[in-house]
Amino acid sequence: MIASLMMYRRPELEAAHDRYWTLIRSNLATHGIDSPPALSQDEDEFVVWQHPELLVSQTCGMPYRLWLHGEVTLVGTPDFGIDGCPPGYYRSPLVVRADDTRLRIDEFRDARLAYNQTFSQSGFAAVYNHLADHGWWFDDLVHTEQHVRSARSVAEGAADIASLDAVSWRLIARYEPFATRLRVLEWTDPTPGLPLITANGNDAETIFDAVERSIEDLTDEDRDLLGLVGLVRIPAEDYLAIPNPPETAASPAL
Repeated sequence: MIASLMMYRRPELEAAHDRYWTLIRSNLATHGIDSPPALSQDEDEFVVWQHPELLVSQTCGMPYRLWLHGEVTLVGTPDFGIDGCPPGYYRSPLVVRADDTRLRIDEFRDARLAYNQTFSQSGFAAVYNHLADHGWWFDDLVHTEQHVRSARSVAEGAADIASLDAVSWRLIARYEPFATRLRVLEWTDPTPGLPLITANGNDAETIFDAVERSIEDLTDEDRDLLGLVGLVRIPAEDYLAIPNPPETAASPAL
């Protein structure tokens, strides 16, 4: 059995995540559901998501629609209270250096984009779809593997623009000193946020109830640290309806 909540993991939040998991375990236990004593936060994400004994984990919308749909069961979507979004939805800030004089996205046509992963909704698909109506895509891209690294690469001049997860950006602005050197150029349209999943055959409704109750049971301090507002149900069809960038988008010059 395995469980993980690694998507918004930061050193400053480790204790809060542990307390959150303790509440989830307690609420699962009241329904007779066993759970691992500790989260597998250091395990590879795809090992977790595809584990045959996955109890609960948070994934990204793009891996869900590309590979996990049908292989796992949706539990629910945490609501992080993102401004300008319906409950459970999020969007991506397109961040640039604060002293960059360009004010419109079309002025960044020849710029370098930093992205975390090609299978990231917030870091790659969101900005690709955002630019679809503009009729162009970046020719110069740099792969960073993490939102924090994407943001830092812009702040330090290794890239010009990055598309970030709104929750990650909120945490970067709170904890990373370099964030003061960045500003939001534009926001992408809202899409369904990062869902909780469980292995097929598990009782997703009971897991939903346990997580929902655990969010309610968090202290005000931990709820603020984790940014959690509640848990909502978003249909799988809403995730699957988001278009995917073509495979060539990561190497448009080829």
